[in-house]
Formats: sequence, C-alpha cells, structure tokens
Amino acid sequence: MLCCVPGVAFVPALLVSWSSAAFIISYVIAVLEGHVEPLVPYISDTGTKPPESGVFGFMINISALLAAITMYIRYLLIEKQNESSHFVRSSCNMFTLCMGLMGCTGMGIVATFQELAVPSVHDIGALVAFGSGVVYITLQSIISYKSCPRWNTYFVCHIRMAISVISCIAFIPMIVFASKISMTKIDWTPGEKDYTYHFMSAICEWTVAFGFIFFFLTFIRDFQRFTLRISTEIHED
Repeated sequence: MLCCVPGVAFVPALLVSWSSAAFIISYVIAVLEGHVEPLVPYISDTGTKPPESGVFGFMINISALLAAITMYIRYLLIEKQNESSHFVRSSCNMFTLCMGLMGCTGMGIVATFQELAVPSVHDIGALVAFGSGVVYITLQSIISYKSCPRWNTYFVCHIRMAISVISCIAFIPMIVFASKISMTKIDWTPGEKDYTYHFMSAICEWTVAFGFIFFFLTFIRDFQRFTLRISTEIHED
C-alpha cells in the first residue's frame, strides 16, 4: 500500500515558523520576567530560568525534530534528482545529511541541559549545533549550485550562498568573543566586565541562528515540487 503526501513544503514551513516562535516567545517571557536584559541576550539566556526554560526546552526539542525531518527529506529529494542528473556524489549527500543531524543533536543537548545547570555540556551542545549547522548549509549551497539550472535557479543559489557566508563569518567571532568571557551568567548589564565580549558574541549568535531559519525558508519552493510516497507492507502470519 502506498501512502501519498502531495507536496512536503509544509515541513520546512512548519520548521521556520515553529523555530522563530521558540526564539521570540522565550525571549519575550524572559524579558518580561526580568531574567535578562532586553538588549541582545544570548539565545540560551532566554531559556535558563523558569517559566521560560520549560517553553524553550520543549519548543527547541520540537525544532530539532522538525529540522531532522526536513534534512532527511532534502536528502531523499537530492537522491531522486541525482538519479537522472548525476550532479553530486551520493556519499557527499549522505555526509551533508550526517552533519545536519549532528547539528540537530546539538540542539537537543542545548534544550535539555540548561546553561547554568550543566554549562560544560550545554556549551558543547551549542558548539556542535552551530558548527555542524554552518557546515550543513554551506554544503547544501554548494550542492544547489551543482544542481543548476535543472533543479534550482541561480537566484536561489545566490541567496543560499549569501546566507551561508554570513553565517560562517558570524560563527567565528561568536566563538572568539565567547571564549574571552571569564564568567557564566545571564543577567548582563552594560559597563560591567566582559560585557562587550558578551554583546558581540550574542549578536553573532542571533545572526547565525536566524541564518539557519532563512536558509530553511528557501527549501519551501523545492519541496512543493515533490510528493512523498511511503510504502508499507502488511504481512499475514
């Protein structure tokens, strides 16, 4: 029996809207509760204390799941396109998927282990999430160029590569400035020690995070062209 889902564009659309809501809702609650300063806190700072920590953890875990589903469908689409065009090696497509799933795992770690509760594990998860994510979107941008002009327009490829470049550029100072911060805290105020490092690192972090969101937004049109067919077999004993 074949189960057909006409068009799978709702998957990246749901990912983009849900992830955006996760960031914004957690931020608003954290600011209203007085747990963070309104001026560019770390994303994790907005999900450290209750009640926003529960919202943040739940919604980011769902985002990680939606991202993994989106990446897997993207992998299947490229494999299907590659059957006739042969524009990329299957091993490269698989490696790209693995990098993306590593990023999703990092997101799950960030959502589960709060910044102040288990800072070392949280930081490792954030590094994996952002680092693997940047590699994933960069590889996807390269694959998109290889699939032109049959499967992608150069305009879309240019947008994806621009987002990838901006995210890569922001990722490096994000790590550099964060490494210079000598304390772990969430209630930053202007003028105190290491505030400048925190401020610059936080700006870069938000840039990379929304870079991922805008990148997945470009998948919607590609996903509209395909129908997901799920084959299921029923056996009788």
